[in-house]
Amino acid sequence: MLRIGLFLLTNLAIIIVASISLRLLGVESILADNGMDLNLGSLLVFCAVFGFLGSFVSLLMSKFIAKRTSGTQIIETPANPQQRWLMETVAALAKKADIGMPEVGIFPAQESNAFATGWNRNNALVAVSSGLLERFSEDEARAVLAHEIGHVANGDMITLSLVQGIVNTFVMFAARVVGFFVDRVVLKNQRGLGLGYWVATIVAEIILGILASMIVMWFSRYREFRADAAAAQLAGRTAMIAALEKLRAETQAQVPSQMPDTMTAFAISSGWKQSAAKLLRTHPPLEARIEALKYGG
Repeated sequence: MLRIGLFLLTNLAIIIVASISLRLLGVESILADNGMDLNLGSLLVFCAVFGFLGSFVSLLMSKFIAKRTSGTQIIETPANPQQRWLMETVAALAKKADIGMPEVGIFPAQESNAFATGWNRNNALVAVSSGLLERFSEDEARAVLAHEIGHVANGDMITLSLVQGIVNTFVMFAARVVGFFVDRVVLKNQRGLGLGYWVATIVAEIILGILASMIVMWFSRYREFRADAAAAQLAGRTAMIAALEKLRAETQAQVPSQMPDTMTAFAISSGWKQSAAKLLRTHPPLEARIEALKYGG
C-alpha cells in the first residue's frame, strides 16, 4: 500500500505552500463585500479546492516519492531466480485479483516489510524488503504480497484521497472560522483581517489537523483488516496467519529497522513506536489482525 506517511506529509506540504503563497499574493479573499463579515460560501469553495488539490496531487506523486524515499529498485528483467519468482508471483496474484500488472521492486531494509502504492489499481507499485525475501518462506512471502495486492484491488488509495480531501477541507474551513472569531470577538478588530486572525488560524489548523488525523488513521486501521481478508482469499488464510505471526515474532525480537520512520509506520509491519497514541496508529495490533483471520469467518 501507499506509504501513508509520505502521502500525508506531501499533502500537508502542498497545503502549506499553497496557503502561504495565496496569502502573500493577497488572493485569499474570505470576507464579504462590506469587509466585515465572512463570506462562508467563498470560504468553503476555497478550502475545498485546496483541500482536495493537496490530497490528489499527493496521490499522483505517490509512486515517485515512494521509490525515491525507500530506495526501491524496480525489476525490469529478473536477474536471478528470486527476482523471477517475485515477478511471477505478483503477476499471478494481480491476475487473480483482476488488476493490471503492477511495477515490482525490492528495497534495501533488513526488517521484513512491504508496501504498495499508486494512483489507480491498474498502475500500481508493489515492493518488498530484501530482509523479507531472505527470511520468509515462499508461502509467507506470497501472503504478504497478496496483502499489498489486496490494498490495490480494494482501491484504498483513492478512498484515502477522498477522506483526506474532506479532512483538509474541514480543517482549513474551521480554522479560518476560529481565526475570524478570535480577530473579531476577542481582539475586537472590526474591519479586514488582523494579526490575530492569522495567528489563531495557524494554531487552529495544527490542533484541528491532529484531531482530524484520527479519522484518517481509523481508516488506515480498518483497511488493514480488509487487506488481510483479501490476502487470505488470494494466498490462503493459513499462509497469511503464518506471515503475521512471523512479523509479530520479529517485532518482539526488535529486529532493527533501516527504513525512515515515515515509511516504517505504514508498511505491512506494525513497527510503530510504543509511545504513539492509539488513535494515531495506522495499523491495528498484529494480535488483533491474527485473531480476525482466525475467527472472522
